[in-house]
Amino acid sequence: MARRPFRFLALFVCILIGLAVLAATHALWMAALGGLLVRDDGPARADMAVVLAGDFSGNRILRAAELVRQGYVPKVLVSGPHTLYGSYECDVAIPFAVEHGYPQAWFIRAPNEALSTREEAAAILPDLRRLGVHRFLLVTSNYHSARAARIFRAAGRDFDIRTVAAPDKYFRPESWWRNREGQKLFFMEWSKTFAGMAGM
Repeated sequence: MARRPFRFLALFVCILIGLAVLAATHALWMAALGGLLVRDDGPARADMAVVLAGDFSGNRILRAAELVRQGYVPKVLVSGPHTLYGSYECDVAIPFAVEHGYPQAWFIRAPNEALSTREEAAAILPDLRRLGVHRFLLVTSNYHSARAARIFRAAGRDFDIRTVAAPDKYFRPESWWRNREGQKLFFMEWSKTFAGMAGM
């Protein structure tokens, strides 16, 4: 009987030590978890760039426009679900890019009714096939890039897809926990990742 309190005390001390180690190394493992959300293959020559919806800062479409300017792709297909104050997102994103000095002729509207990345892939990939695209650059926010890459690669096995991560003002893998918006993006993206793994 005397050993039971000793075992309890030993377990308690081990838990305290474990918590202390986690606290002391939190920057390392939290950065690693943030990094798992990001996939950036880097740009390469392709038939087209594809900008996914869901970025209200404009970083995604501006990153894609730069890929045209740099000569990697001739055009940008801009996804645009019908979710923005009764407008298709592509009809807001393209004028935003034009206001920033990029020619409207570089962009192709892709209005759709998608409510998720999986539905977006189902809507966009047939458009790309009709356009004769074989290789494209998938442009999305850094925190969304790994999950989007998995979804598009699974749905579009007949395509050569490279993912290009656009920067986000609030999410940096190495420091996402230091601001509230970064924390929200991290937890939202991991929730969607786990939901996808569960087939939801």
